[in-house]
Amino acid sequence: MSEKQRNWVVVDTSVLPEVIMKTLTVKRMLANREEKSSSAACRAVGISRSAFYKYRDSVFVYEEQMREHIFTVYMRLHDVSGVLSGVLHILTDAKANILTLNQSIPVDGAATVTVSFRLQDSAMISALCSTLTEQKGVVEVRLLSGS
Repeated sequence: MSEKQRNWVVVDTSVLPEVIMKTLTVKRMLANREEKSSSAACRAVGISRSAFYKYRDSVFVYEEQMREHIFTVYMRLHDVSGVLSGVLHILTDAKANILTLNQSIPVDGAATVTVSFRLQDSAMISALCSTLTEQKGVVEVRLLSGS
């Protein structure tokens, strides 16, 4: 089925068949390397491999995405040891989950950094950007996107 033909719904887990929940558990186990193979993970949760393969590409956990917001911030940083580390500490203290980080090679003593991260409390993005701006060695901070 093509992506355009797919229909998506959000369903309370209490009404789902047990095999769907077990498929999600197997997917989590494989992603976290709790089991080495799909066979072992399926055996651990008590479903057949065929059931897992039937549902694995059709079921996903959306809880995180629904509660957390993704932001992308552009920064220009002085080419000084520890500046990026300080920025990352600020993001960690804000409980931001960093998804991507791209840094350019420094030109004229400054490097550009673009960071995408998940943040549970979207109301704190403004304060977070202000804190980043005040960090020693940070030249510029711009919020590029946020959802």
